[in-house]
Amino acid sequence: MTDANLQQIREKRLVAATSVVAAVFLTGLKLVIGLMTGSLGILAEAAHSGLDLAAAVITLLAVRMSDRPADESHLYGHGKVENLSAFIEAMLLLVTCIWIFYEATRRLFFETVEIDPNLWAFLTMGISIVVDFSRSRALARTARKYHSQALEADALHFSTDIWSSAVVIVGLALVRFGEGSGMKSVFMRADAVAALIVALIVVYVSVQLGRRTIDALLDRAPGGLAESYAAAVAGVTGVLRVSRIRVRNVGSQIFVDLNIDVPRQLSFEDSHDVAQRVQDAVRTISPNADVVVHADPVAGHEGVLERIHAVAARLRASVHNVTTHWTERGIWIDLDLEVDPALSFEKAHLLATELEDRLRAEWSAGDGLTPVADVHVHIEPRPEMLTPGLEVEPAEAALYRNRIDAICCELERTRGCKDVELHIVKGKVYLSLHLLVDTDCPVSEVHGISYEMESRLRHEFPQLGRVVIHAEPAGKIPPA
Repeated sequence: MTDANLQQIREKRLVAATSVVAAVFLTGLKLVIGLMTGSLGILAEAAHSGLDLAAAVITLLAVRMSDRPADESHLYGHGKVENLSAFIEAMLLLVTCIWIFYEATRRLFFETVEIDPNLWAFLTMGISIVVDFSRSRALARTARKYHSQALEADALHFSTDIWSSAVVIVGLALVRFGEGSGMKSVFMRADAVAALIVALIVVYVSVQLGRRTIDALLDRAPGGLAESYAAAVAGVTGVLRVSRIRVRNVGSQIFVDLNIDVPRQLSFEDSHDVAQRVQDAVRTISPNADVVVHADPVAGHEGVLERIHAVAARLRASVHNVTTHWTERGIWIDLDLEVDPALSFEKAHLLATELEDRLRAEWSAGDGLTPVADVHVHIEPRPEMLTPGLEVEPAEAALYRNRIDAICCELERTRGCKDVELHIVKGKVYLSLHLLVDTDCPVSEVHGISYEMESRLRHEFPQLGRVVIHAEPAGKIPPA
């Protein structure tokens, strides 16, 4: 467990424990003064504080249980205990309100109870407001820091006590005013009215708290969070679309499950990198979120050749020399398929057939693309790795280099060549060179120049095997 987690546990337990102590003090004080003065308002507050005490104890237990790590029977951890404790607190408050309503109605309409609005009554409620204010602030601050619904519920209890205590003070003041003005019978029931107002406040708070805890227990998505996550993720490079997002609260922990669409030509490593950046984007909003990202490869804004290579990659097939053209009948695809030299011809042909079928299916998915007219696959053995080669004799190499230089001078927009390599590989001459071309030359024209260079070399040197011409901008070559 990290130091940050230990700090979180200590803070949550300390604030919950001090709230229990505060609730014990307030409940006892209000109960004694309420019985001494006969004030229903103070007794209602004592009952309210008694429920706060029960709620504080429940919160302390819930916080201790919710901090337990996930196990085999609770794979998402024990955070729901906090939500359950908050729901129980709301129900306890509602039960208290039933008694307050009953007693207030009895005193308003059926029975007169003498009330002594002495200094102790006012002092008690003043102390209650000070303690409630300090505890609600401490609880709310820790609840926001660690996203704890149990501590939030406890903070709500103490904060409503502030308003209800203020209402009771007003009721006691009206009773005292009635005694001093000779209208005692008129203002005697003000205390009961104050108790009713306290009960109404508690009912409202309890209903709001109950709704939030039920939402959490039923895994209702936190309002607006999914939209915020989706907006943040959509801005991540490599994400084409957020296809699904699920968010749930488990106590103070947020769990996020995301499905994103990524270009299918991305490698596994690149897709993993995109998923990692998506997790980082979510955690900019919820730093402690548990995020699971599933990347689905899909066709994005791909050209014909990109789609062909993507289909081959899914089949784990190595292809090269891919060419395409279009007629009224559709797209024609020609390519070379490299296979293991030891593979039987039957298996190689099956692989080629499967590749052809998948390419046809790619253009028949009903997405409005021109259909494939035909696919021609040329099967060839994959080149062996580390084939031995020999250097060409210097005299013979000089003949090659002289002719290469002459051809370069005859081709338009070329500026010579360099790094000419000549090897004997499997009885054929391997040739590689760097062809220097004008920097402003279009790529299509560069390809044509390279093709013409290779054709003329093969015509003059039939013994050539593999020819590799690497074209590069002449302006990038440092002077000799």
